[in-house]
Amino acid sequence: MVKRKLREPLEDRKGSLFFDGFSVKELVEKYDTPLYLLSEKRIRDNYNRLHNALISNYKHLRVYYAAKANSNLTVLKILQSEGAYLDTVSPGEVFMGLSSGFTPDRMLFTGTSVRNDELKFLSGANITVNVDSQSELDRLLKIAVPPVVSVRVNPEVVAGHHSHCITAGPESKFGLTEEDALKAYVTAKRARVERFGIHMHIGSGILDIEPYSLAVEKLLSIAKRVHEEVGVEFEFIDIGGGFGVPYKPEDKDLDLSEFSSKIVAPFKSKVKEYGLGKPFLCVEPGRYLVCDASILLTTVNTVKSTPSKKFVGVDAGFNTLVRPTMYGSYHPILVANKVAQADKETYDVVGPICESGDALAKDRQLPLVEEGDLLAVLNAGAYGFSMSSQYNSRPRAAEVMIRQGKVVMVRQREQLSDLMSSQRTAE
Repeated sequence: MVKRKLREPLEDRKGSLFFDGFSVKELVEKYDTPLYLLSEKRIRDNYNRLHNALISNYKHLRVYYAAKANSNLTVLKILQSEGAYLDTVSPGEVFMGLSSGFTPDRMLFTGTSVRNDELKFLSGANITVNVDSQSELDRLLKIAVPPVVSVRVNPEVVAGHHSHCITAGPESKFGLTEEDALKAYVTAKRARVERFGIHMHIGSGILDIEPYSLAVEKLLSIAKRVHEEVGVEFEFIDIGGGFGVPYKPEDKDLDLSEFSSKIVAPFKSKVKEYGLGKPFLCVEPGRYLVCDASILLTTVNTVKSTPSKKFVGVDAGFNTLVRPTMYGSYHPILVANKVAQADKETYDVVGPICESGDALAKDRQLPLVEEGDLLAVLNAGAYGFSMSSQYNSRPRAAEVMIRQGKVVMVRQREQLSDLMSSQRTAE
């Protein structure tokens, strides 16, 4: 018997996979596949672990959940009830946040290439904006002078698990350089904006603390210049998100204790040294809160061999989980009905999409896979459903959540008729 190391909320019961106390096999018999399965308890545990680690070194803390990771209404309501704030990047996410109980004062908008009608919507909803360019600030001020303005700064520190996820540095489209940021604050002050923030975000999926340390040091030095040269008092200083989680077997957890001691504690001392008062320290975790709180279940419908490959064909493709195709991302995969069996074969796990790039995993060692087996793709809670699509005219998957010992459908499976819901035929 093979003893696989499973993390909560996963469990091996006599060779069958259980998730938060429930048999995934029985859930699939009721809800079919592809199926996203979420754990409320794991989301709450992740939030409180992060919050408690950071607040231990700086009491003026706001944890903004990055809604783009998973914008399911139930997920948003869970985090709102825990006291989280909300980081949004589109009017749609603002709408979802308001619908799930977040008040405008607990929300931030950090967009890029923002339209005028979007700025009008944000202004009307009293949402604080992290402006991404001088143009965006100028256009916002023409609509109305907001009570708070924050500027997204590019600290020119590069980090991220993939080139598409690096959001700072010389090649990035995001944020303003130090000199341009100073000009933006001058503009805002002249317009009689009264309250201010400053923001950065360097990348996503970061497990190394060093890039954060360098970036926070640079951000605080810019904040000091703005304070001294423009006379700005900062209500908050937002160091962004990007907190990574382990996907590959060799990955280690982000050490929150070390992060707090090497990032948060120095932040506190530097803020005092620079005379910046007691601004809120803001962080924007997304992946860290929801990634391992969800798995994707998919059924094996085809096992096929060629002279060079063995393929396991499943009913979830990159329309269901695009990360492996888009980023080359690694997701652990278990044969849910054979968890205790040893790996015997090397397979490409592929989906039903008519594209050669439609693979959830390549050259993956698994137990002997047979048609009808059930695969569990782990760490699917972040950028799983939120990046899914109807490509190849395939309806999107259902989402089911385990809540206080009960199973709750939190998103209905789309039907074929949903493919036509917003279309009109030309006569």
